[in-house]
Amino acid sequence: MDAIDQQILELLRHDARISVREIAKRVGLSPAPVSRRIDKLEKSGVIRGYVTLIDEGRSGALEAFTEVRLNGSTETSELGALLENVPEAQQYFTIAGDPDALIHFRVKDVNDLQRVVNDMRRTGKIAGSKTLIVMASWQRGRQEP
Repeated sequence: MDAIDQQILELLRHDARISVREIAKRVGLSPAPVSRRIDKLEKSGVIRGYVTLIDEGRSGALEAFTEVRLNGSTETSELGALLENVPEAQQYFTIAGDPDALIHFRVKDVNDLQRVVNDMRRTGKIAGSKTLIVMASWQRGRQEP
């Protein structure tokens, strides 16, 4: 991957709907080589997909992060298998130190969040948890409309 590929990725990070023509203009190439580069980045798995970013606060959803401490007999890899059956779980990260993992949830409301966290705790794999509700968020490279 060279500097032009990096520029293309940065442009797509900021706006996944940017046209190939606009990318080509900004990186100093014609559209055909830019299109080939994007295809190569997709095929190699560097670009895994394109998403729509939604302001969850404006959509009525609630976002939260739950710190999880696993029971001593629970492997961190077991958390992924558990979360596959929890549609409210958006991402999880295993982390060094205490806690063992951090889970990002998107739920309808506080009652829904409580249900999801309680269901996870009832699995017997979690020794403890602490949930933090997102009040506002910011993401590098994302402009307010």
